[in-house]
Amino acid sequence: MFQPIANIEDAQTLAQAIVNTITEPFLVLDEQFRVLAASRSFYKTFEVDPAQTQGSLLYALGDGQWDIPALRLLLETIIPEKTAMDGFEVEHDFPRIGRRTMLLNARKVLYDHSSAITILLAFNDITARRVIEREKEELLGRTEDLLRQKDVLLREMEHRVANSLQIIASILLLKARSVTSEETRQHLKDAHQRVLSVAEVQRHLHTAAGVDEIDVGSYLPKLCGGLASSMIGEAQPIAVTVTAEGGRMDSQRAVSLGLIVTELVLNAIKYAFPKEKADARIQVSYETAGSDWKLTVSDNGVGKIANDVPATGLGTAIVEALVKQLEAKVDVISDADGTSVSVTRATFTSRVPRAA
Repeated sequence: MFQPIANIEDAQTLAQAIVNTITEPFLVLDEQFRVLAASRSFYKTFEVDPAQTQGSLLYALGDGQWDIPALRLLLETIIPEKTAMDGFEVEHDFPRIGRRTMLLNARKVLYDHSSAITILLAFNDITARRVIEREKEELLGRTEDLLRQKDVLLREMEHRVANSLQIIASILLLKARSVTSEETRQHLKDAHQRVLSVAEVQRHLHTAAGVDEIDVGSYLPKLCGGLASSMIGEAQPIAVTVTAEGGRMDSQRAVSLGLIVTELVLNAIKYAFPKEKADARIQVSYETAGSDWKLTVSDNGVGKIANDVPATGLGTAIVEALVKQLEAKVDVISDADGTSVSVTRATFTSRVPRAA
């Protein structure tokens, strides 16, 4: 409990000491808004003379620099209706210290044994904070503009790349139809399919609202569907089925994965069924376990043992290079039940059976 102060002079001394101890600018006003006391930080911050401050009307201080409409609103309208007001923001251009943004906290003090009213007014200079906030807003606005420009440029680039890939694929296909050499024609068709596999990744990127990752679960079925429709003839119908678990992969890795699938599916179409087979089928599966994954392309054809398939070639070299790029390994099983080629990243136990 506070001990009672012996006389009014001691009370005034204590009150002034408390005011001077406050680190932020602080005023004590009477009900007519005349200055009864001011903190040292008030004099220092606003560069006013103590002799011209004590007993003066607040609005007249510093040649009228405190005659601010917002401050009048606080003191003459809000405070009479309320006993306290916090965070009342005032922005003003002061003659000596320049433009400042202040948060005003006001308290109306009522006494038990007197009708007098005292107003306590504290000032918190938030000019630097507001400057930083405005700079952040401006920086954020510029950043958003740059991101929008980047998105527009990226969309334009993707559109042009997609068009270029389609043009290249069309030229390769036209050239394949015009050459007389069957071997050359087949090489051109293979190149056509490789370009289409890259174009499919680009198309996914273009429809994914700027996202630079590919949903493998939707990408592989569309890719394999395109390969089947363009490469499988009526003489030997081959069913191509895809089982792909959900999972996302960055576009660069997706291109590599798509090219691997293209090469393996094309290889199965060309070599797995030299003779007509009623239930000819190629199974493509993609499984995930955390960051690990496994891609398997299997068929129920004659297998490499029965059908002397070349062990090396451009397609094999492409697959080996891409598998190394993906930090994966490749395993081949070929027997009388067909051929299964698995590309695995880390240790993965397959849950999808081979084509049979």
